[in-house]
Amino acid sequence: MSRFVKSHALGNDYIVLESHGLAFPLTPEAVRRLCDRHFGVGSDGVLVRVPSDRADFGLRIYNPDGSEAEKSGNGLRIFAKYLYDHGHAPGPQFTVETPGGVVRCEVEAQVGRAVRVTVDMGEATFTSTRIPVLGPPREVVDEPLEVEGTALRITAVNVGNPHCVVFTDQLAAVDLARLGPALERHPLFPQRTNVQFAQVLGPDRVRIRIWERGAGETLASGSSACAVAAACVRRGVAGPHVQVEMDGGVLQVSVEEGFRLRMSGPAEEVYAGELAAEFVDLLRGAA
Repeated sequence: MSRFVKSHALGNDYIVLESHGLAFPLTPEAVRRLCDRHFGVGSDGVLVRVPSDRADFGLRIYNPDGSEAEKSGNGLRIFAKYLYDHGHAPGPQFTVETPGGVVRCEVEAQVGRAVRVTVDMGEATFTSTRIPVLGPPREVVDEPLEVEGTALRITAVNVGNPHCVVFTDQLAAVDLARLGPALERHPLFPQRTNVQFAQVLGPDRVRIRIWERGAGETLASGSSACAVAAACVRRGVAGPHVQVEMDGGVLQVSVEEGFRLRMSGPAEEVYAGELAAEFVDLLRGAA
């Protein structure tokens, strides 16, 4: 099967595929070619519906560099919209299993189409062994770290995938192209990490810039928004309901008891199509 759907969530775009009958193996090279904006469909990643015995649906998430992600907030909203709009979902509420855990999705629809999705993203943890972060067991909160000759203070958190949050009062001045990849691949993070620089604008409002593991700078990221909201609450700089502003738009995140996270935001389908036979042949041959 070579049918696909292309959607975006606040400018973070994904290709959605079905695993059954897929006409080519999803090797890292095939994923990279699909995501290529000049030689492929073009996207920030690939979402693949797979079977699950733990939830209503299963989901695998691939980064544009061919690596696999544990969880994606924007990807989950896109996937939930796909399931609902294309008649796969049993109703407006259902569960999805990801490598980062099972989540519950709730769809708000208009005229039979999902326009907004709320996702229960699970619990955040700052414990080093669960993120993971090297060194003695500890909570990694406001910890000093020197990167590329720059002194930073980091808060590391896992929300189903690893994140490194750096608070700053000068967000626009951050050299994200230099510090983002250096933090992503810092030896402190054995599985690499997503990176966010965050500026608190008020008790319920924060603006962030994102360097996504395996993707680079992105307009928006749902899991990043959740990680930053959790870090804001942990450090006492924001309340439990946080508006997270990104270049691509705004997400609402609630941090509930035990650092349980609920994220709400839009998703939009751009187009559906079919991969050309010659492109499928190329993907079949991708090693």
